[in-house]
Amino acid sequence: MLVLFLLRQNPVQQAAAELFGVSQATVSRRWTALLPVVEKVLAGHVPDPAEVSAGRIVLVDGTLVTTWDWASEGTGLFSGKNRDTGFNLQVAATHAGDLPAVSAPVPGSRHDIHAWRQSTFPEAFAEREGIGDLGYTGSGLITPRRKPPGRKRSAGDKAANRSVRIFSAASPG
Repeated sequence: MLVLFLLRQNPVQQAAAELFGVSQATVSRRWTALLPVVEKVLAGHVPDPAEVSAGRIVLVDGTLVTTWDWASEGTGLFSGKNRDTGFNLQVAATHAGDLPAVSAPVPGSRHDIHAWRQSTFPEAFAEREGIGDLGYTGSGLITPRRKPPGRKRSAGDKAANRSVRIFSAASPG
C-alpha cells in the first residue's frame, strides 16, 4: 500500500514515513524493492494508445513536471519558459476526457515539438487527427495559424484559429 500511495500522491518519503508509522529509510527500501514488481504487474494493463483513441480526435500538449534542482548545471532540466526545473511530458487526451497516453520524460529545457518527436505519439496517433498549440507547428497536428511577421492575420486565419480554439476548449458531451 505504501508504494501505491507514493505512486499516486507523490509525497516526499519523510511524509509517507510519518503517515505509515515507519522510518524514511524503510520507505526508501520498500520503494526500491517493490516498485519494479508494481511496474511489472501494471504493464499488462496499459492500453494501446492507438486503440483507446480509435475514431477520436486527440488533443496533445506538453507540461513541465517540476523537480528539485539537483544540479542545474548541464542537466537540461531548466525550462526558460517556465523559469523552473523539471521534465517535459507530452500528454494526449480525447475530447471525452480519456487519457490514452503520457510520454516518457525529456529534459524540461526541450521544446514541445522535440518532446513530441522523441515520444511514441507520432506513430501511435498517425491514423487520427490531433490538435496541438503553436508549439507543435510542423508536427502534422492541427495547430493555430501564426500571425505573419509585420502583417495582420487574415479573416480566414482568424476563423481557422477560432475553430481550433473552440474545439479544443469545448466541454465534452
